[in-house]
Amino acid sequence: MSERFDCHYCRDPLQGKKYVQKEGRHCCVKCFEKICANTCIECKKPIGADSKELHFKNRYWHDTCFRCFKCYTSLVNEPFMLRENNKVWCSNCTAAEDAPRCKGCFKPIIAGDQNVEYKKMVWHKDCFTCSQCKKVIGSGSFFPKGDDFYCVSCHEHKFAKTCAKCKNPITSGGLTYQEQPWHSECFICSNCKKQLGGKRFTAVEDQFYCVDCYKECVAKKCAGCKNPITAGFGRGTSVVNYEDESWHDYCFKCTKCARGLANKRFVCHNGKIYCAECPKRL
Repeated sequence: MSERFDCHYCRDPLQGKKYVQKEGRHCCVKCFEKICANTCIECKKPIGADSKELHFKNRYWHDTCFRCFKCYTSLVNEPFMLRENNKVWCSNCTAAEDAPRCKGCFKPIIAGDQNVEYKKMVWHKDCFTCSQCKKVIGSGSFFPKGDDFYCVSCHEHKFAKTCAKCKNPITSGGLTYQEQPWHSECFICSNCKKQLGGKRFTAVEDQFYCVDCYKECVAKKCAGCKNPITAGFGRGTSVVNYEDESWHDYCFKCTKCARGLANKRFVCHNGKIYCAECPKRL
């Protein structure tokens, strides 16, 4: 008499039937699925004898359930990541989920994407646009204003001061004279065209002159020493005017005794200047 070949659990004969061997024990398919089969962590159903089973870290899946939680791509024979709540993710979705988010479109910035970073914020290159004209700034120059960003052209028209001479925006540098802004290259001597920023100059009837050009082209000549009278540019700040001629205050003196006559009585005799006493001695 042959030895009985029965299911370990229900004792039904297995001779000529499909059975499963588990941990050294033989069991029928029905008992295997009811008692021995692992439960799929995804669908919560037993993984039957006819199903292909996948396992990782004491977790089990039907091969048909082993899909990316995000994009539902099958991960059989593919790289994957086990994340929170025992969900498996493909490598692409993992990278996208962990990637920084674009400040413009709020989509992930994947490795290899061109991007722009500013003060711990990041944008796709094509999402970093001017708040005014909406054109892509990308990696170009820009000006931040609060939460907005402006391209150079829009910033010039919206915020930049306008040069008093050329009326164009002042984007950098510049100077101020009598509360008016100027480009450095526009604030120049009317004669020699040299820039006057940081240098001594004088204004005559809305024209600006450097010291040398003022002396040469504008300043009156002293009738005494014949040199330019440049009040504020060197010795002497006072000017003595008489009829159509002018003198430095220190050059206005008696022709005979050389006494200084600025703010004193004088006499003009034969085109010459004298003190009140010297003409009596002529």
